[in-house]
Amino acid sequence: MKLLFINVLFCFIIFSFTLKAQPTEKITIPAYISYVEPSEEGVIIDEEKGITDWTSSQIEIQCYFHLANTGKLELELQANSEAESVLQISLNGKDIQVKTGKNSGSKTIAVGTFEITKTGYYCIKLKGISKKGSQFPSVKSFLISGEAAKEAHFNTQPRRNAASVHLRYPFPEGTKVEWFYNEVTIPEGFDPVSTFYMANGFKRGYFGIQVNSKTERRVIFSVWDSGNEAIDRNKVSDENRVKLLEKGTGVVANDFGNEGTGGHSHWVYPWVTGQTYRFLLHAQPESGLTTYTAYFYMNDTKEWKLIASFRAPKDGNYLSNLHSFVENFWGTNGHIMRKALYSNQWIITSEGDWVELNSCKFSHDPTGKVERQDYGAGVGNGSFYLFNGGFVAGTAKFGDTFTKPLFQLKPEIKLPTK
Repeated sequence: MKLLFINVLFCFIIFSFTLKAQPTEKITIPAYISYVEPSEEGVIIDEEKGITDWTSSQIEIQCYFHLANTGKLELELQANSEAESVLQISLNGKDIQVKTGKNSGSKTIAVGTFEITKTGYYCIKLKGISKKGSQFPSVKSFLISGEAAKEAHFNTQPRRNAASVHLRYPFPEGTKVEWFYNEVTIPEGFDPVSTFYMANGFKRGYFGIQVNSKTERRVIFSVWDSGNEAIDRNKVSDENRVKLLEKGTGVVANDFGNEGTGGHSHWVYPWVTGQTYRFLLHAQPESGLTTYTAYFYMNDTKEWKLIASFRAPKDGNYLSNLHSFVENFWGTNGHIMRKALYSNQWIITSEGDWVELNSCKFSHDPTGKVERQDYGAGVGNGSFYLFNGGFVAGTAKFGDTFTKPLFQLKPEIKLPTK
């Protein structure tokens, strides 16, 4: 009996040791979700190959992920290299230099162990220190394991845009909304390139401001065609086409496609952060058609400027589905936070009644459902706010509603005379 007990105890010890000795599951983070600072030059982020053609030592490659657990985190790279090189890998304030040898196929390279003491977003940073060949290693993926790696969350798709986020402004059912007024302020430091801050959205189009490059900013107003063509406006019949009726001085007007089709207009204007800009949209329905007209207030001249007026076929309705959004329309800088403040929303009915809107409902695009969670909305200092990107904790969930005080600051509007 004693011998049987010893044998059972021995088996239990061996079994327990085997369980503890099992390697923790390795989680693969694709390198194609990485970003590059200060700009994506001297490297290519490829949807299939990951980090390739890396020649510059002046850039930093950044890969973001979220950890829901604390403890030890083991990090490895899957990479191949044409020659010996030295890389610096940084994570959670710890820098490690790794030497890579020449290898023709993908090789797993151990980086080191990092201690994670709190949950949240983390960033793997890569810098090239030296290389004997023409380029640094191509990195296919990052491998993480250990206690802290459990339930790690990261983007799995090649699309690196931040999630688009929206606010929808409800009003009493049956209201004939002829005018929609909104004010938008972009805080300093939250205006990266490839951002659309949409102020006055409606069922047939949108109206707002964009950051199009380091040197160009625009006021943009577009209205969708009728029909179901999503890509090519050349396929849209004349009876379904939006018609340009008028545009302001210096405004460019043409077609758009690839997101539905329609009439597009924009005005190059150097709007700046910290200033509040005013937007006014008008709808004039008649006999199955509706004319939509957009006006933008110029702070420097203190005048309203006509952006454009489009006539939409197969319509005949007043304004509906009023909303605003913040969009990152190009994905190379989806890691940078964008933010907008929306304040003093008003509608004017067809009877001339002014109604202040002080509630909204938050939503996001499909990217915000699974891939990205760094977005939010709320109320602050009398304004609604929206943000996306930055790999920070989210502050709102799909369907959340927000209400701000009624201020009754009805705007004075004097439109330009023709």
